[in-house]
Amino acid sequence: GIWLDELYENEAAALALCRLLPDTAEDTLPTLRQRLDELDAELTALFARRQALARRIGGVKREQGLPVCDPERERQVLASRGDLLPERRRQVERLFALLMELSREAQT
Repeated sequence: GIWLDELYENEAAALALCRLLPDTAEDTLPTLRQRLDELDAELTALFARRQALARRIGGVKREQGLPVCDPERERQVLASRGDLLPERRRQVERLFALLMELSREAQT
């Protein structure tokens, strides 16, 4: 819905702002690894939320008699996600291809 669109817009703006801010933390290996661990925890939480949504989508698809796999939708998702980080398009598309595979598993 509209509130979700606003959330994504605000989240995207916050991420863009973070990229502009100087990184003031000390660049020691333990510090960098700690920051990576923190990001991994955030990513894991987001993944759990994504999988929960995928299960709900699977339920709607079952109710409507729709197939789990929608190749056209998947192509659109890969292209749009690649557009979010064009300098890493191939990596982003690989990431989302895996995420969509895992989402299909959650929908069955």
